[in-house]
Amino acid sequence: MGDDRVKNEALQIIGMFQVLPRLVVFDLDYTLWPFYCECRSKREMPSLYPQAKGILNAFKDKGIDMAIASRSPTPDIANTFIEKLNIKPMFVAKVSKMGVTSILVDNGVNLGALREGLTKFTQNVKTTEKNKERWAKFTQNPNSSKSKSED
Repeated sequence: MGDDRVKNEALQIIGMFQVLPRLVVFDLDYTLWPFYCECRSKREMPSLYPQAKGILNAFKDKGIDMAIASRSPTPDIANTFIEKLNIKPMFVAKVSKMGVTSILVDNGVNLGALREGLTKFTQNVKTTEKNKERWAKFTQNPNSSKSKSED
């Protein structure tokens, strides 16, 4: 499946969701590429998982920011590979902590992982909104402990 075909299918999947994340954070090793970069040389030409580039392009087209989070002990090699793969401009930041919603991808980023991640994100957003509503009701209740402690 070529990058454009994957991108189009990813755009269809993304289009099925009303609530989308503002930022998607990717790990590198065994997520975007099928190896640990510390086991490679900077001289090698790395490769991404087959569906990774199309998914990255779909997020970019939708205006969803992307970042990288990696605990690689060889960040110099990771940075070299990111540059060799021409994906560096796609990312707005490198971060050190994972976001609130995360999924484990056993065989790299792919369309199934995209669907799973967006589904889990949507469920987390709904739960957060319900909790905010409950908290608002709780704090407005004159019998709540918060109101009593403020008296």
